[in-house]
Amino acid sequence: MTDLVLEHVHKNFGGVIASNDVSMRVPAGRITGLIGPNGAGKTTLINLITGMLSLSSGRVLFGGRDISAEPADKVARAGMGRTFQNIRLQKEASVLANVMVGFHRHETCSLVAAILGLPSSRREDALLRQKAMALLGRFGMAGHADSPAGSLAYGHQRKVEMMRALAIDPDLILLDEPVAGMNDVEALQLGRIFRELADEGKAILLIEHNMRFVQELCDHVYVLDGGRLIAEGKPRDVVADPAVITAYLGEE
Repeated sequence: MTDLVLEHVHKNFGGVIASNDVSMRVPAGRITGLIGPNGAGKTTLINLITGMLSLSSGRVLFGGRDISAEPADKVARAGMGRTFQNIRLQKEASVLANVMVGFHRHETCSLVAAILGLPSSRREDALLRQKAMALLGRFGMAGHADSPAGSLAYGHQRKVEMMRALAIDPDLILLDEPVAGMNDVEALQLGRIFRELADEGKAILLIEHNMRFVQELCDHVYVLDGGRLIAEGKPRDVVADPAVITAYLGEE
């Protein structure tokens, strides 16, 4: 099983502490939530996990292997897929082309074969295109395959980013506010897909401000405030924690 484990993770930027002795576990086959007020350090923690930021101290273990010092590209190849708080798409390219970017990481044919259009390359491209269309179908986006990604509504653009992250077939999926800009029906549909992915054995770490979504979907929740963990447990217990009410729910 490919679990993610954080051991006493610490990150400071000069005199500012962004992550303060954070220890947590994201097990395979479960949906783990990470919540907290704006500026709590959630996205910073994701960047530490994925190698986009270096740790000041502590360890990040993935599948039992220490990946604390590995660069982002190597971490991704180890089996991590992520989305971003600010959408990062090739907006002029089609939806299908954006999703195919992820699938192309699985190509086995040589660059020469691709350039020359050899039969082996064409067969592989057709297979990857078929897989990409199946993923679009799973997200209800097959009808938008040829649309420029930048022409879609915000919620649909978020779906494209999620599909691209899933195209690499990751063992761990890190989702940064995946249902932002979506209505309740769209969020419910995504929640069902996330549960299916967890049931397939994938580990999911979910950052989300939609507390109803978190409570209905997550198996376990961690709460950050000021870069440190202030609570963890079942969603129903966490939302009743006085420290959480003060730090997070109370800010509304």
